[in-house]
Amino acid sequence: MSLSPDFPGRRHATDLADHLSLVRRRWLLFLGFLLAGGTAGLALLRFTPAAYTATTQVLVAPVGVQDQNNQVTNRQREPLNLDTEAQIAQSSVVADKAAKDLKTGTPEPVEVSVPPNSAVLWISVTAADPAVAAAQSRAYAHAYLANRTENAQATMTAQQKAMLVKLKQVNTALDAVIKELALASKGSIEHTIAAHRQSVLNRQAYSLTLKYDALRTVAITPGSVISQATPPTVPSSPSLPLYLGTGLMIGLLLGTATAYARDRLDTRLRTAADVERLTGLPVLGDLSGPLRQRVPHDLASAVLAACPGKRLLVRAIPAELGATPVVGPLAVTAPLSLLTGSDVGDLARADAALLLVGLRRATSAQVAAAVRHLGRHNVPIIGVVTTRDLTPRPEPVDGNPLGKLVASGELEPGQSGEAAPMTSLPRPPGTSA
Repeated sequence: MSLSPDFPGRRHATDLADHLSLVRRRWLLFLGFLLAGGTAGLALLRFTPAAYTATTQVLVAPVGVQDQNNQVTNRQREPLNLDTEAQIAQSSVVADKAAKDLKTGTPEPVEVSVPPNSAVLWISVTAADPAVAAAQSRAYAHAYLANRTENAQATMTAQQKAMLVKLKQVNTALDAVIKELALASKGSIEHTIAAHRQSVLNRQAYSLTLKYDALRTVAITPGSVISQATPPTVPSSPSLPLYLGTGLMIGLLLGTATAYARDRLDTRLRTAADVERLTGLPVLGDLSGPLRQRVPHDLASAVLAACPGKRLLVRAIPAELGATPVVGPLAVTAPLSLLTGSDVGDLARADAALLLVGLRRATSAQVAAAVRHLGRHNVPIIGVVTTRDLTPRPEPVDGNPLGKLVASGELEPGQSGEAAPMTSLPRPPGTSA
């Protein structure tokens, strides 16, 4: 129930009490959408096909000088650049090799992760069949190691060829220097320069020979599989907590949005607390509460304390409700002239007004219209009386054809006491004569 613009704002969007009050008022909406969201999540879980994830763990080892060195950090303590290796394991080249090993068309996509502070790659494949997931994960691991071995061998072969070319160039230059030494006379400048060049070339040839021999003796160890993938027995997806939690969260959000929208659009007054909250008018009595037998006495006391004069206008909202539920009790206990608005002069004579609001039928807009109407005639409103008895009742007549009740003995202008005797009204149950 939204606040009518004719009443001063009393609600704050950030007030937790208002939100809790909304939950209490619209708990059926919240509960309904929450159950609907949870049911939808479970239904989606039921109809989503199961998927199985198999993982192969590969220990990556250095294969030679071609490895890309990685900066050692708190996350990565290995000199290998495992982030690069993870991208290579997911490349199309490795996928093609795995497809050839599996003798299949296109394998399932692979996911590669690197645990911190390790030199291990986790190669995971998700498929509908657990055996297929395990086989493809192993195929990806072996294809990655084979590709790493081929790349290392090709790189070492290229390095060996480069070393041989340089060594041949140095040996050719060394042969030329030796010939120059043979032709130059000892002690001459030419002989000294040639001897120095010979020494430099000998050192270069020795260094190149050592590097070439080292490259020929390097063992290529791309890594090893330390944990073979096995067919999983439990599906990795769908996840019950994920689907159920998502459904409940969506249901809660939709329920909240619907509750707020319904609260803004529905202006019906259902309880006495709604009247005070939405209109700002005090509720002097509730004729539908569990203590309704005490209401006439308490209501008369509250009305006498709040009424500034002797004439009280009772306005029923909606109008077809009639003012009898309030006029009857007050006529017995309150020494006031009660006006029901049936006389054309009631509005002008009234010193104050009391609103009778029918719960579950009256709206805050109707109350606002009544407040505006009484305000234009300078009739103050002392409060509200609420009731759930919405059966339309005819106004009792006390001898006046306009149907106005005079409970205090005040007479109409132009009438005498004999012409307009006051008729006794039916007393409410529980009251004494």
